Amino acid sequence: MAIHSVERDIGGRTLKIETGKLAKQAHGAVVVTYGETMVLSAVVVANPREGIDFFPLSVDYREKMYAAGKFPGGFFKREARPSEKEILTMRLTDRPIRPLFPEGYKNEVLIQSMVLSSDQQNDPDVLSMIGASAALTVSSCPFEGPTAGIRVGRVDGRLIVNPTIDEREQSDLEIVVAGHADGVNMIEAASLEVPEDVMADALAFAFVECKKVVEMIRELGEKVGKPKDIPAVRRDEKFARRIRELTDKYDLRNARVREMKAERNSAVKEIKAKIIAEMIPEDAADDLPYNQVDVVDEFDKIFERHFQESVMETGKRADGRGPLDLREITSEVGMIPRVHGSGLFTRGETQALVVTTLGTKRDEQFIDNLVEEYNKKFILHYNFPPFSTGEVKRIGAVSRREIGHGNLAERALQAVMPMPEQFPYTIRVVSEILESNGSSSMASVCGGTLALMDAGVPIKHPVAGISIGMVHDDKGGYKLITDIQGEEDHYGDMDFKVAGTQVGITAIQLDLKARHISHQQIVETLKQAKDARMQILKKMLSAIREPRREISQWAPRLLTIKVEQDKIGKIIGPGGKGIKAIEAETGAKLDIDDDGTVNISCMDAAGAQAAYDAVEAISVGVKVGRIYHGRVSAIKDFGAFIEVAPGTDGLCHISELSDGFVQKVSDVCKVGDEMQVKVILIDDTGRIKLSRKAVLLEEKAAAKKQESPSQEAQPA
Repeated sequence: MAIHSVERDIGGRTLKIETGKLAKQAHGAVVVTYGETMVLSAVVVANPREGIDFFPLSVDYREKMYAAGKFPGGFFKREARPSEKEILTMRLTDRPIRPLFPEGYKNEVLIQSMVLSSDQQNDPDVLSMIGASAALTVSSCPFEGPTAGIRVGRVDGRLIVNPTIDEREQSDLEIVVAGHADGVNMIEAASLEVPEDVMADALAFAFVECKKVVEMIRELGEKVGKPKDIPAVRRDEKFARRIRELTDKYDLRNARVREMKAERNSAVKEIKAKIIAEMIPEDAADDLPYNQVDVVDEFDKIFERHFQESVMETGKRADGRGPLDLREITSEVGMIPRVHGSGLFTRGETQALVVTTLGTKRDEQFIDNLVEEYNKKFILHYNFPPFSTGEVKRIGAVSRREIGHGNLAERALQAVMPMPEQFPYTIRVVSEILESNGSSSMASVCGGTLALMDAGVPIKHPVAGISIGMVHDDKGGYKLITDIQGEEDHYGDMDFKVAGTQVGITAIQLDLKARHISHQQIVETLKQAKDARMQILKKMLSAIREPRREISQWAPRLLTIKVEQDKIGKIIGPGGKGIKAIEAETGAKLDIDDDGTVNISCMDAAGAQAAYDAVEAISVGVKVGRIYHGRVSAIKDFGAFIEVAPGTDGLCHISELSDGFVQKVSDVCKVGDEMQVKVILIDDTGRIKLSRKAVLLEEKAAAKKQESPSQEAQPA
């Protein structure tokens, strides 16, 4: 087989797509190279299984650790289950190509992409999108592409095509756009509160670059593409007319109009069962020219037509709302005891219970993949139990959908998280979907904001999210509908999720069932989503207006101190003796970074402060006028020696042990007792003099001041 390739300069680097050299037994295979990152994508097709009623497309993407010259972690040293990054790339690859197969195509299609080489600067996920499309284009699959993917970032106000890993760290905007010659058909975006007009311009810029890659794939397909195996479309007008007559007979058009999902589903299900019973009676001959799958398919087409006509002609939706109407929204915080923060967000029949947990540096998530390892301080997990839709399903591993929705909500909230220097906690947010009827990921964003503020996380601005749908007619007209529910997602043209603050957008996810979306429709959608977002934020803030000033009593207390690097060894001590002593005495946990940052965590605020004082005393030295939490190390007739820092003792003279007369030191303390003492003197030889009496007098003065009424409160 001859080797063919196409090349273009994309974003200042050469993009090369080659076929004919590797994986020649696949029905279509290409190698995509960008910089020194290489991805092999292959597609195979099988005949449809009998009785199948859906399109069985599977996408698998794997990052081989050898591609970066690394060993896989774990005992077996072998790649195991896919990572979250791999699963997200599978979804990214799948979403733009899935709608571009002919109606009724039921052949099994498997697409596999694997990273052969990683230069650790050019992300292979976009290459997987390009490779899958190119492999389908050169195969016999009736793929109605090609599509392509492109990433765009923005650094210092300048848009960058396919930014490197280093450039992405400096970018305030990251979007992945997929499209074909006619327009955009998938968007994934995250940004730091970017305004709608800036986002729209960036999307337009990305599509221009995307079309260059589409043209490359088209050129390769013209060189080596195989004849397309287009399935014959069997359309029995008499059969279709009979189904329409039965839907009219049982009044499907009115049955689908109910406020509650369960009532609609029940009414429609009953009509569907009656039609199946009439079309395929129990005594029907075995040689009927159609089966139950055919009846259900035609029924669904009629249902979809009723849905479209209702919105386009009357502006009314199944639950009675108009195109711009939001469902009823309620918000609540702090309803769960003992957790660090909780929020309950309900929009119509979609409900998310979201919980925030505050942790320490030891709770950070370690990420090991092709690029340099790193730790995550903010994690969001999304769970979708079957009871949320009133269904009985097998409960297994976390689904791709759950990972994808969780990632979207995480990126939406990441933009407003505080810097570690301001709030050093590791933060985990968990969204439990208790009810679902449309856009539970955006409900997770809203509930996540409530839970974070309830936990006292000082987020920059509250974030809300909404999904916008679209319905079209046969004349080219369309309507955008706000706050879509499950039926509108299934039968509508798009699910355009937008999350953001009052300042700008933080995340976008677009999935289309229509072939593409125009730039004008994107602009209109972003505006409509902003209007809805402002309404939702207003309702959310009625539950909690700003982050709580204090974190939960059940959350650990964190303190951070920076010491000189040459003091790290002194704090740790020989064999870890020093740090172990501080932890044992205070109940705190200490983590020391190589740069001298000491992270102190303790469930008790006093313990955290005591550990802080101990570290400071070692690194900076004991200071006159400071109060320390000490431990009695020895008793003499003239006073007690108190350790105020590991290895640092001071003398508290008998006259300074109490604010009253002390006859014997043992009347006040014994070895091992802990007490608060104030440093009153450090002489020229470095000897430290302590006073417990000074601490007691200060405490009494403070208590007296608090008890006495203020001058302003006195009667004239």
